[in-house]
Amino acid sequence: MSITAGVCTPRPLTDLGPIAQLRAGRLARRLPQLVIGLVLYGASLAMMVRGALGLAPRDVLHSGFIRHVPITLGRAVVLFSFVALIFWIPLREKPGIGTIANAFVVGLSADATMAVLEPGEGMFTRIGLTLGGIALCAFAGALYIGAQFGRGPRDGLMTGLVRRTGLSLRLVRTGLEVLVVLLGPAMGGVLGIGTVLFAVLIGPLTQLMLPRFTVELTVELDAA
Repeated sequence: MSITAGVCTPRPLTDLGPIAQLRAGRLARRLPQLVIGLVLYGASLAMMVRGALGLAPRDVLHSGFIRHVPITLGRAVVLFSFVALIFWIPLREKPGIGTIANAFVVGLSADATMAVLEPGEGMFTRIGLTLGGIALCAFAGALYIGAQFGRGPRDGLMTGLVRRTGLSLRLVRTGLEVLVVLLGPAMGGVLGIGTVLFAVLIGPLTQLMLPRFTVELTVELDAA
């Protein structure tokens, strides 16, 4: 954030292509922030799975899908990431290094975390895994979006709609999550109180954290 006359203002999210992203500077901070954010994002999804109180809305869809196709949840995340990229076309979002990394790393991290994380035993542990997963997801999202290597396939939909409509990130993110959670159960996805909490909390939490982790670039904004 920058400070003007004692008022904090968010650093802008730029819309750069892959080459411009690399030329924008501060790679020593941005690259680790991107990788850590993506790995933690996948871990957050696995935490909600092990909490067994309902998955994140998009994973309700993924969990329903894998009931009909013999693949893991993480692989379903990878597959649907590329499906989401199709919807970037009318929004004129620019895929970046982080976009492609997201499509692969989040799903792989989710599968890897589930391989070592045991299911929660007892309601207290399950609640902790669910709430921790929601908070970690918002934190991880703020990290990798703020690294400015391009949004993930699904978050590109969010930021693209924010740009085009002028609505708040909180409102758009919540709206997208609610839409997905209406589709998932139709395929047999895992729906629960954790799903509702995720849909309600993830937008405000991401909006709260994102300005703190958005890296100000050395490139001029009009070069985007």
